[in-house]
Amino acid sequence: MPGHVAVVTDSAACLAGDLAERHHVLVVPLRVLAGEVAVDDGAAALPEAIQEQLRAGQRLSTARPVPARFAAAYAAAAAAGAAAVVSVHLSGQLSGTVDSAALAAASAALPVRVVDSRSIGMGLGLAVLAAAAAAAAGQPADHVAAAASSCAGRLGSFFALDTPDHLRAGGRLDPAPGSQDPAPRAPGPQAPGPQAPGPRSGVLTARPLLHVRDGRIAVLERVRTLSAAAARLEELAVGFAAGRPVDLAVQHLGSPGRAAELARRLALAIPLARHSYLAEAGAAIRAHTGPGMLGVVVAPC
Repeated sequence: MPGHVAVVTDSAACLAGDLAERHHVLVVPLRVLAGEVAVDDGAAALPEAIQEQLRAGQRLSTARPVPARFAAAYAAAAAAGAAAVVSVHLSGQLSGTVDSAALAAASAALPVRVVDSRSIGMGLGLAVLAAAAAAAAGQPADHVAAAASSCAGRLGSFFALDTPDHLRAGGRLDPAPGSQDPAPRAPGPQAPGPQAPGPRSGVLTARPLLHVRDGRIAVLERVRTLSAAAARLEELAVGFAAGRPVDLAVQHLGSPGRAAELARRLALAIPLARHSYLAEAGAAIRAHTGPGMLGVVVAPC
């Protein structure tokens, strides 16, 4: 459609399958690296060349897309008749991706608004989908960018890991100096939601529950078992939704059964959910969380 606003994001948005295509979102892949091998981010399954490097003792890491990759996306949008672009990306506190997008935007042939979502994974993904909905409704670029920022600013993003070691190794875990590790807890009738206990970063000997806060990742609390982690994620999501209409996303790495069961339980517990998504994260997310991630994102509509 000539004169439309195009929406661009990066692969950390976890818009798996045909979700990006159905919403006319252009996705620029991050780079995934191990040793001397670098590939574009994609499915969670790692290419054999990367796996060989990991078996040799190399660490999986990521790199931002170079500005030329964003420039190519913006040029493609212009060639398709877009009047402007809104480019929505993972938190600048976690990656330099938004800086690469801004460098490319400065010399683009059409106006480009770059939005730092201050989130990652399906938190970013839901902000991107909010922007895409505004663009599909014919809204101007400023309104499309505002839709992404507003969604990102309201959402709650919670996830469980087997270990925080991958986040620590990549420098992406909020150190919260001076804090002490809380005692493990099992899910119960305690008040869930954004007012739950604050971040902790002591030596964690149990499964950590984390959240995205002010663009950073911080430990919220910890639990002992997989089932306790899933139950607590459900509590946090229900508490954050607080009876409001919301969009929901369950994201995972290598745990489709657990993720599907969590999505099923949330559908029953949050009847006002407008849209629900189930997504497996890609290799770039795996590089920093490890393979055992399970998470939920709640975005008030």
